[in-house]
Amino acid sequence: MTESDVKNKIEAGLDCHSVTVAGDGYHFEATVVSSAFEGKRPVARQQMVYATVQEEIASGDLHAISLKTLTPAEAGL
Repeated sequence: MTESDVKNKIEAGLDCHSVTVAGDGYHFEATVVSSAFEGKRPVARQQMVYATVQEEIASGDLHAISLKTLTPAEAGL
């Protein structure tokens, strides 16, 4: 998978203000800003993002992803 692939999957599965992804093809770091995170605990936010890439994790195409999840206010937007 490419950084673009991961970004597109997250954006397709979650209404996001912004998504940035960096990685090496198997291990990625993503920062996701979404108003859908309002009022959600960090674990719930991460579960929302993991759900968008669950198939890739299950198939082994995506080995690991580290997430930073922010609301627009937390991101200063």
